Amino acid sequence: MIGLVLAAGAGRRLRPYTDTLPKALVPVDGDTTILDLTLGNFAEIGLTEVAIIVGYKKEAVYERQAALEAKYGLKLTLIDNDKAEEWNNAYSLWCGRDAIKHDVILANGDTVHPVSVEKTLLAARGNGQKIILALDTVKQLADEEMKVIVDPAKGVQKITKLMDPAEATGEYIGVTLIEGSAADELADALKTTFERDPDLYYEDGYQELVNRGFTVDVAPIGDVTWVEIDNHEDLAKGREIACQY
Repeated sequence: MIGLVLAAGAGRRLRPYTDTLPKALVPVDGDTTILDLTLGNFAEIGLTEVAIIVGYKKEAVYERQAALEAKYGLKLTLIDNDKAEEWNNAYSLWCGRDAIKHDVILANGDTVHPVSVEKTLLAARGNGQKIILALDTVKQLADEEMKVIVDPAKGVQKITKLMDPAEATGEYIGVTLIEGSAADELADALKTTFERDPDLYYEDGYQELVNRGFTVDVAPIGDVTWVEIDNHEDLAKGREIACQY
């Protein structure tokens, strides 16, 4: 198993930080970045290889590659997304289609979360699941969250931001365990998704899989403090919680 990080996004709502850095390299605890926290989590659960999909200001990640490898004891492979500033992340994850053949834990490059999330996903393996989403069933939901409806017997039924929060089982937090056996089907669903509309999310690719009859499972993460960093308010929250890990 390897780690996979989506770190190609521009994060324009975090300017001026992202005038010169991709969002994943915005500091959240001293010099510690969002990417640092994710790589630390991956190292703690025993991973030795991580693929990082880069795009916007990718030179900053390339410049830090050797230092990050030395710090976390990881071999990093950088994968270029040539449309990072034009298309949404359904295409970005598709760029990592070869990486997901190895079994991966995927983490969005803007999610500050504790290693308990990765441990929860690993503990949920072993019953034939191919894709397992980390799900927050505790948080009070609003309009911006990536909401999920789950049927206990059939897995994910719907995943979208465009849902009444009252209907949702919980929020997908941006971390997924993907078994290599799902790689080809997921890649095809992602391709169908971004070809339909390049502004769609990779979660729309998950919905495409569900629509095809593929079972996407979830693992509730419990009462965990985490944040998806989209704007300066989120960044302030991220800085409050990052120092707790």
